[in-house]
Amino acid sequence: MSKIIAVTNQKGGVGKTTTCAGLCGGLAKLGNKVLAIDLDPQGNLSFSLGAEVEDNFTIYDVMKGNCDIGDAIIKGETCDVVPSNILLSGLELEMTGVGREYVLREQLNYVKKNYDYIILDTPPALSVLTINAYTASDELIIPMLCEVLSLQGIAQLRQTIFAVKRYYNKQLVVRGILLNKYNPHYTLTKEVEELAQMIAEQLDTVIFKSKISNSVTIAEAPAHGESIITYSPKSRSAMEYMAFIKELTSQSSKKTKAKKSGDDK
Repeated sequence: MSKIIAVTNQKGGVGKTTTCAGLCGGLAKLGNKVLAIDLDPQGNLSFSLGAEVEDNFTIYDVMKGNCDIGDAIIKGETCDVVPSNILLSGLELEMTGVGREYVLREQLNYVKKNYDYIILDTPPALSVLTINAYTASDELIIPMLCEVLSLQGIAQLRQTIFAVKRYYNKQLVVRGILLNKYNPHYTLTKEVEELAQMIAEQLDTVIFKSKISNSVTIAEAPAHGESIITYSPKSRSAMEYMAFIKELTSQSSKKTKAKKSGDDK
């Protein structure tokens, strides 16, 4: 059964794309079949995973109905990718029909049987793309920096999540908050982490035990069209991402077992 995970935060610069690339690289390394979908008009995830957008259908074409999602999939070295480009920025005005919130979910129904994980990189804004991502997903991961403005982004996100759960996707779960560029020696880090814990409780979720430190290596990886996992597998950052992925997949296994146990009763 495929699991669809959206990485999201309405604030930019919090490490969404880096987290997506790390997830894709790490999950693939563990033997999973992974599909990455770039829903950001900047196309940074496509670039980070070495996907060539030229002369290829993109997620824009999929959302507009110009092609099926299978026609837009690029076979990459790390994982399969549905790329994005700047045309996606005009989609908000172009998609006005009834049921526009369900377009991505309907398309993913055609291909999700082929993958263990589908990872969605969302834009740093509340848009039709964000709503489509939440409507299509099983789970959300919220990356954030240990900064006050990052907290604001999550607080704004909360209302959107509740609205989507009410109207479009009642099964949507916030899996957890991932702290990026984490430095435990800063006083601000401790203060923001405490406030983030309060928001996590309001979202009925947790802060992941795994944290991602600031690293030059993470910034270098996209220039080589690779995730941190394949670019520098022995680096501290790669090991932190693998720890995060193992925590994530371990949680999934426990929840699945608990659900089966409940069903048996």
